[in-house]
Amino acid sequence: MTSSYTFRPMTVTDLPLIRRWLGEAHVREWWGDPDEQFALVSGDLDEPAMDQFIVLAGMRPFGYLQCYSLTAWNTGFGPQPERTRGIDQFIGESDMIARSRLGVHSRICRRAVAARPAALRHRSRPAQPARRARL
Repeated sequence: MTSSYTFRPMTVTDLPLIRRWLGEAHVREWWGDPDEQFALVSGDLDEPAMDQFIVLAGMRPFGYLQCYSLTAWNTGFGPQPERTRGIDQFIGESDMIARSRLGVHSRICRRAVAARPAALRHRSRPAQPARRARL
């Protein structure tokens, strides 16, 4: 297992990779319709309330993480204090599901966001309960 994980900001050049990952059965199980989700994810590249990252194991991209300000368009968490951030993520490469530590990266991301003066609180949860949700 690779122990060196890094984030890099997602760019337009990552969109073919994101499209492929969203089409994978294990991602569709959580994220739903690949075309709908691709439109949302790609449409958020210029959204100032959204930070999007590609997660790498060594030099290999294997996951996606988005961190966003909770606003009127994402009410699934219920009422939250101002400046709360949400985190969504998936492992795109199926061979990394049992080997990755994306949950560790989620914690690293939360710490980095918490260092921002505008961030006070972070919320993350799976869309549905399942054993594999425990990253």
